[in-house]
Amino acid sequence: MNLVSENMQDALLVTTEDTRIDAAVAIRFKDQMRAITDDGPKRVVLDLQNVQFVDSSGLGAIVAAMKQVGSGRRLELAGLTSSVKKVFALTRMDSVFTIHGSVEDAFGHTTAKAS
Repeated sequence: MNLVSENMQDALLVTTEDTRIDAAVAIRFKDQMRAITDDGPKRVVLDLQNVQFVDSSGLGAIVAAMKQVGSGRRLELAGLTSSVKKVFALTRMDSVFTIHGSVEDAFGHTTAKAS
């Protein structure tokens, strides 16, 4: 699992360079997200534009990352591919997360809910 982070405006942008978040990488994903987001800004944007597949373990890892950022902080998602959007819609997680169409939308403060 390869995550890259950078500070942008008032937030931390975390980009996953892997194409899958599944059972094989879920624990590493959670551990890396915890290390990257610990004591960071109040807003974290997770860029998933490279991710083509998320299974239930991967979805659980993303939810765990949201819980890890803690209260008073938020994890937002950006750049979901159509297959990943479907997983979020089917599980109704699209109503739990703020989902932006792209990283540009996330930092332009234009929010587009996944559909």
